[in-house]
Amino acid sequence: MRARLFSVRTIPDPIWRDALAAAPLCAALDGVRQQRLRVLCAQFLAHKRFSAEAGAQLDDLRCLLIAQQACLPVLELGFAALHGWREVIVYPGEFRVRHPRQDRSTGVITEQDETLIGEAWARGPVVLSWASVSRDLDHPHDGFNVVVHEIAHKLDQLDGAMDGVPALPPGLSRHVWLDVFQRAFDHLQRQLDNGQHGAIDAYAATNPEEYFAVTSELHFSRPVQLAQAAPEVARLLTGLYGAPPAALVP
Repeated sequence: MRARLFSVRTIPDPIWRDALAAAPLCAALDGVRQQRLRVLCAQFLAHKRFSAEAGAQLDDLRCLLIAQQACLPVLELGFAALHGWREVIVYPGEFRVRHPRQDRSTGVITEQDETLIGEAWARGPVVLSWASVSRDLDHPHDGFNVVVHEIAHKLDQLDGAMDGVPALPPGLSRHVWLDVFQRAFDHLQRQLDNGQHGAIDAYAATNPEEYFAVTSELHFSRPVQLAQAAPEVARLLTGLYGAPPAALVP
């Protein structure tokens, strides 16, 4: 489907105000960055196709709210960072997918079903649960944002490898990024092995790419807690994404 506002080059004031009222993270941006976000959202809506599955309800406002969250991570990187894919698929709630899994010890590949709230296909669509998107909007400082999480995966895929290292802008060293994130990832795994749970969700310990995606969520939704838990990671994410909009929100 295409929402009606897709046909215009700018987002009308009334629906933009409604979207800001429903998206506290975006409303917390300063005026300059809000305007930049608005331009990015117009580009997103013009170039991405939205599909509703399994009875999901999509309208102009819901599409814009998804676009806002998707464009937050590219406020500094620009819309070009979202190239290489064209579709957003929205389910009403959790959805089931089947993926091949290879046993590392035997090499045997089997099909496994998973229940997800979001997924970013390589060179394919972003798939989202609207229930999860809505919950994140209602609780913006809980540390979770499924749209940001999946867009982080898309940024991670830009250099051809899903490894927790996105295509970095000038000024950010790949060597430094690898060192900082590997040490932080190892530290989280040690904490969890010792039964310690902190600001960074245990899912981040799955692999380096999930660590990057989970800490990206925290950058926007709980930046103070992220800075306390992993200050060097927080600094690099600020270099990638810009200052978090919620930096002063407890």
